[in-house]
Amino acid sequence: MPLSPSFFLSLSSIFFLLLLLPFSLSSPFNTSFFIDCGSPEGSTDAFNRTWLPDRFYSGGNTAVVSEPLHFHLVAEKTVRYFPLSYGKKNCYVVPLPPGRYYIRTFTVYDNYDGKSHSPSFDVSVEGTLVFSWRSPWLEKLLRDGSYSDLFAFVGDGELDLCFYSIATDPPIVGSLEVVQVDPSSYDADGTGQNVLLVNYGRLACGSDQWGPGFTNHTDSFGRSWQSDEDFRSDDSRSAARSLSTEEKIKGVEQPPNYFPMKLYQTAVTVSGSGSLVYELDVDAKLDYLLWFHFSEIESTVKKAGERVFDLVVNGNNVSRVDVFGEVGAFAAYSLNYTVKNLSSTTVTVKLSPVSGAPIISGLENYAIVPADMATVPEQVTAMKALKDSLRVPDRMGWNGDPCAPTSWDAWEGVACRPNPQGSALVIFQIDLGSQGLKGFISEQISLLTDMNSLNLSSNSLTGPLPSGLGHKSLVSLDLSNNQLTGPIPESLTFSSLKLVLLNGNELQGKVPEEVYSVGVHGGIIDLSGNKGLCGVPTLPSCPLLWENGHLSKGGKIAIAISCVVLFVLVLLVIYLCCIWRGRHDYDFAPPHDLTSLAAKRNRYQRQKSLMLLEMESQHAKGMPTLPLNS
Repeated sequence: MPLSPSFFLSLSSIFFLLLLLPFSLSSPFNTSFFIDCGSPEGSTDAFNRTWLPDRFYSGGNTAVVSEPLHFHLVAEKTVRYFPLSYGKKNCYVVPLPPGRYYIRTFTVYDNYDGKSHSPSFDVSVEGTLVFSWRSPWLEKLLRDGSYSDLFAFVGDGELDLCFYSIATDPPIVGSLEVVQVDPSSYDADGTGQNVLLVNYGRLACGSDQWGPGFTNHTDSFGRSWQSDEDFRSDDSRSAARSLSTEEKIKGVEQPPNYFPMKLYQTAVTVSGSGSLVYELDVDAKLDYLLWFHFSEIESTVKKAGERVFDLVVNGNNVSRVDVFGEVGAFAAYSLNYTVKNLSSTTVTVKLSPVSGAPIISGLENYAIVPADMATVPEQVTAMKALKDSLRVPDRMGWNGDPCAPTSWDAWEGVACRPNPQGSALVIFQIDLGSQGLKGFISEQISLLTDMNSLNLSSNSLTGPLPSGLGHKSLVSLDLSNNQLTGPIPESLTFSSLKLVLLNGNELQGKVPEEVYSVGVHGGIIDLSGNKGLCGVPTLPSCPLLWENGHLSKGGKIAIAISCVVLFVLVLLVIYLCCIWRGRHDYDFAPPHDLTSLAAKRNRYQRQKSLMLLEMESQHAKGMPTLPLNS
């Protein structure tokens, strides 16, 4: 729910004597960014905070406020603004590890453009609308500016802080601070990660505004604290009495909230026996988390029961409080309460005495803003890839989440809807016809599994159609009048297409019969102007074995079958040869073996002849004749 700048008017009292003492933000966590929006150079302020030159923005221009000497802090003197030429949506996308973050912006106009017209715009964090600025701004806001802050979870590795132009007004921002905090802070385990806590007032009772960038008193989370005086009821203003101490307070800087000691060293009580009442402006459509801080710093209270009071919120008795009885003297004590089902735009906090006068050190009021539905992460990835590949111009404002927040239109030319589970948003349509696009269609488009209609006609797109273009959800496809090449992907045969316009391209190859059948079954299909398409009625027949400059699918199959048949024949011939050789060894022996075998036979015949001659000779001499086989 957008929050009006009037809720942050009390935060705009930033001009006072700054104590020029060293300051450093000692966060117990590792990540922090201090970005001086609009500045080309980094700097170090009077509190020793290092400001980065402007970065992480999607577009926009820079300017200097009309009276830079009026602003004491370096980061308040320059601004980044987003004219309509950069689209209606512009963002800071800050890389962050997953976690919970304290996020603070400084917004100022100070007639930087000389037009004396304060702009109207909205601001979102992680796709959830959190701030609304409407012209005309109050005079104090115009001149001095205002700080606004909140707590939010970042889970996808990037913080999206986005600005939405209303009419032709350019959104504007002066600085951005991002500090990692304890993930369990402010009862996050109870409220859950799907809410943002937006500051409607962070009050240090009995003290002036202080905290990071205002005085040398530090806050581990980077929180700034303001005086409670403007929030007291009329009766309480006259009866209120401020207290302060320099004694150290026990129980401070403790996880998960790390409340600073300075908060508990001041307090407000009342003179007499009256009540102390605070009136907090709110939006009745939201719930609110109230955080109360107490410390017994008045030395006259020495035991439990001497100061007891009831804490009453909108007439409901929340708790009976005895600070000394809970933690003793000079010790921090906190409790929280959630206000729900509001019927008015005011939350009344009353500290009603039971024994002695009530006392309070601090009061925080946070709107509990439910996180808006975000786009399915895979489809965010696909859309960012398409933005790059299609070379979507800046004027279309393709920045941040493609679909969120739901109270604003999606990216120009994009339509979204909730997924069937109602838990996230999905891309339903893309209509970028005649937008002067000169890129190509990214393969990541296959991640858009819920897309019903795609129109990229009459641009100058080149390259092939992505292989995963078609999904069951796709009904309408118009890519006509581009310079697309290559075949029509088989994936389109799995779609539910009723309109296919691919005419006026340079597509090639056989048209899948299922795609062509769209026209046969009552749909509309136009493939004209693609000289390389073939294989369906009204188009040339495809070459038997050759298409698109290479073998066709049929040609590849034919060659594969031929190779298999040839291989089988070769194996059969070898097999027959082996069988025949087994039966006729000598006939089928190689020439070398045949020669060797003949030589052996010749030697055998010669030896046999010699033996016969010798036996005949012996017989002639009268020697007994021996059998030849003996």
